[in-house]
Amino acid sequence: MNAFPTALVGLCLLALSTYPESSFSAHQSAVRGTAGMVSSTSTLGNEAAIAVMKSGGNAIDAAVTLGFALAVTYPEAGNIGGGGFAVVRLPSGEVVSLDHRERAPAAAYRDMFLDESGNADWKLSLDSHLASGVPGTVDGLLKLHARYGSKPLADLLEPAIEMAEQGIMIEPEQVARFNRLAGKPGQWAATVDKFSLGGQAFTGRERWKQQLLARTLREIAAKGRQGFYEGWVAESIAREMSRGGGLISLDDLKRYESVWRDPIRTSYRGYDIWSMGPPSSGGILIAQILNMLEPYNLGAMGWGSARLTHLVVEAARRAYADRSVHLGDPDFWEVPTAKLMDVNYARERMKDFDPERATLSRELAAGQWTDESEDTTHYSLIDKDGMMVAITTTLNSSFGSQLVIPGTGILMNNEMDDFSAQPGVPNQFGLLGAEANAIQPMKRMLSSMTPTLVTRDGVPFLITGSPGGSTIITTVLQVIMNVIDHSMSLSEAVGSPRFHHQWFPDAIQFGPRALSPDTLDLLQEKGHQLRHRSAIGDANSILIKDDAYWGVKDPREFGSALGYDR
Repeated sequence: MNAFPTALVGLCLLALSTYPESSFSAHQSAVRGTAGMVSSTSTLGNEAAIAVMKSGGNAIDAAVTLGFALAVTYPEAGNIGGGGFAVVRLPSGEVVSLDHRERAPAAAYRDMFLDESGNADWKLSLDSHLASGVPGTVDGLLKLHARYGSKPLADLLEPAIEMAEQGIMIEPEQVARFNRLAGKPGQWAATVDKFSLGGQAFTGRERWKQQLLARTLREIAAKGRQGFYEGWVAESIAREMSRGGGLISLDDLKRYESVWRDPIRTSYRGYDIWSMGPPSSGGILIAQILNMLEPYNLGAMGWGSARLTHLVVEAARRAYADRSVHLGDPDFWEVPTAKLMDVNYARERMKDFDPERATLSRELAAGQWTDESEDTTHYSLIDKDGMMVAITTTLNSSFGSQLVIPGTGILMNNEMDDFSAQPGVPNQFGLLGAEANAIQPMKRMLSSMTPTLVTRDGVPFLITGSPGGSTIITTVLQVIMNVIDHSMSLSEAVGSPRFHHQWFPDAIQFGPRALSPDTLDLLQEKGHQLRHRSAIGDANSILIKDDAYWGVKDPREFGSALGYDR
């Protein structure tokens, strides 16, 4: 059979036999391929990634191409000025994970975001030069390529360079986003230049060119790691940080290293779930919640029922309470991973679960044992040899700190907000933290990113992950539950409405059509507070079934899934 691309276009409403049609949001049809598949927020990036695989490259090669392309096409979260995590299953069956999370500059200090009264000043941690951690994306993508890639690095960056130089048509949703950034005050001149057309607003009919970013990407293509962490690019970053009162120095950039870490592995109803360990909280919390849920027949409870929602909320409430106390950078804090993931500990945490009443978060502490932003993006890939790649990358908030480094086109992160600036005070996602996630020099901030692989009997089954800040974990959880417990197709599992609870704030957050009026009434009777919000997550996923790859782009954001046949 000739190889051909199959683009995912349009939205369709699926008639569902098992679940009421009104319960679901619009779904995107699954795309089928037998030799390769990718799902992400960038259709142009997907096309480049598939071209890499069709020319003999593997899933890592394709992921590197897509990762750099996202920095061009999706600056809301795609980046070279941020960081992320990667979980990879090799054709041999071995699963590895790479931590390329940003880390605090060497000059960072515990109370750097407190004002004169000792209160947290969120403008400093979100919207200033101090907000940026040392970027890890470039080192991470290059380290993945060095160990597992097969094609020349320069070839893999060329599509992103061409997109930046020749220009791209931005998505309709991006027009208003870009125009807001173009209104930044004078000290953000490089940001205004990047997100406007010579000072004029976008209408959506223009090609957006990024010559400065193309120049930076060419430097990386030619010199590898040194092209970003040393030389004129690094000097430009350090100079702007110094000018604006930031802390990142040339030495911080030169000393940055991504870290290979053991992936989190847990079992659930015969499936193996592989995800990211600390400093991501995602893998541990997924394992904890699944351990708490496994004794129950979730399928029999019914998707969207008050009974199921109440159970999942109570499990998540307990896991997020543990997150606030026990999780941080394992290089600085002794994270009790094995204890948190122990099945007996999960059962102990659920001993006080009441099927009829909500637990009050203010009365629920983190568990103990006897001593013995919102803006991220996820991409999933698989190649002809079954190499699975799940990468979640972020700038934290949408467009990060919104600071563009002059002369480079690099948009910087505001990940320093993910530290606990003050014990008991929430960050922008409402997450609380303690000493485990306190600011320290060269420490990595705690994350919720949850790139996840699922296998069964060693065979690839599912690749998923999502943006969404604190809702990432519950988004990934619900995709897994929808496929395994509710026997949904991937398009149903990804497109279904979602809900979320994270201990504090003590409320069930639910997206459009996630919970019926009757379910909402029953949950209120149990004592739950309810908070309606916009759509939750963007879980770009791939399912491996019936000797084929099925890719789905989450309908909550633009993008596509793209595959090809042998």
